[in-house]
Amino acid sequence: MRLALTSRRDACQSETASEQGGAVPGPQRDRAVAAAETVALVLDEESPLPESAADVDELARRLRGHISQLEVAVPPGASTLLGAQQLASEGVPDGYMPSRVHLVKLAEATRELVATVQAHGGAAPAKPTRRQQRWCKPRINVLRGWVFAIAFACLVLAASVPRA
Repeated sequence: MRLALTSRRDACQSETASEQGGAVPGPQRDRAVAAAETVALVLDEESPLPESAADVDELARRLRGHISQLEVAVPPGASTLLGAQQLASEGVPDGYMPSRVHLVKLAEATRELVATVQAHGGAAPAKPTRRQQRWCKPRINVLRGWVFAIAFACLVLAASVPRA
C-alpha cells in the first residue's frame, strides 16, 4: 500500500524553493494540509484498508508525527490536543481489528486537531510572490529529446547544402 502524497507541481515548487536557498517546510504547504492528506488516506471511503501490520504502523507513525507538529499551533490545554496526545502515546494494539480501530481513532483525533488549528488561525499557506513562482525544471529526458531534435535538424540542414 504505497500511496504518493506529492504531485508534480508540489515537487517543482520544492525544487525552486531549495534553489533559492530558502528552507523548504514542505512543498509550499502548511502542516495542517499534510496532516489532512494523511487523515484522508485512513478515513476516505475510496482509500483501501491497510493490508499488513507494517502499513498500519507506518500510517500510525505518520499521524503521530502530524500530531506532534500541530501541537505548536494549538492553544495550550485544548481538549482536542490532550485527546490526540493521549491516543498518540498509546501503542498500536495487536490483532487485525483492534489495530485498524486504533488507526481510525488516531486519524479522527488528528482531523479534529487540524480543524482546531484552522479555527484558531493556524499557519495559513503563504501565497508565493511573483518572483517565487518559477517554471519547473524540465525532466532530463525532455532535455535529451530537445538536444536530439536540434542535432538531427543540423544534420539534415548540413546534408541538404550543395557541396562546392
